[in-house]
Amino acid sequence: MRDLMLAFRAGGGFGLGLAFFLIVTVLVPFGVGPQTDLLSRIAPGILWIGALLACLLSLDRILALDWEDGSLDLLATAPLPMESIVTIKALAHWITTGLPLVLAAPVLGVLLNLPGPAYQWVLISLAVGTPALSVIGTFGAALTVGLKRGGLLMSLLVLPLYVPTLIFGAEVARRGADGLSVQTPLMLLAGISFGVIALLPFASAAVLKINLR
Repeated sequence: MRDLMLAFRAGGGFGLGLAFFLIVTVLVPFGVGPQTDLLSRIAPGILWIGALLACLLSLDRILALDWEDGSLDLLATAPLPMESIVTIKALAHWITTGLPLVLAAPVLGVLLNLPGPAYQWVLISLAVGTPALSVIGTFGAALTVGLKRGGLLMSLLVLPLYVPTLIFGAEVARRGADGLSVQTPLMLLAGISFGVIALLPFASAAVLKINLR
């Protein structure tokens, strides 16, 4: 609850991510032009890219506020394992950023002339893939916590790790729009999310312990 309140009060979470997502989906049709067929083909990828960049905007605030006011040092000495703390912060980031993007994507898909069969698969792929974005982002935030201008460095570190999730997430939506089987990319996307959720909290906790020494 504390992390959720910080995300809403300090900014950089719920409102900013949704606003950026809306801007991307509004500007793309202006850039592409009145070619509805082309918009329909690229809509799943555009929605995924918009969601990924919207998640990226608020990553530097996951641990920065706790670092600035000294709360991170107190959390490190608390009886709660650091892995649990990192997992809770990733969950709070997903609730305030990832989940609103998942719910908004089908609505914004109308602006991109998203094909009818693709709506459910865009929703499913984002629901399965965005938790991985939050957990990977928390790992990046742990690597750069306390660094000046750490946001830029974190983006450079995190974006390559986002690429597999983007590829398979967009492929699920594209295949769903074309009426093809989505089983393989959906299983790979789910595997990435489960693997990241299972392993990266331990890596994030280890990095935080090193940075706090």
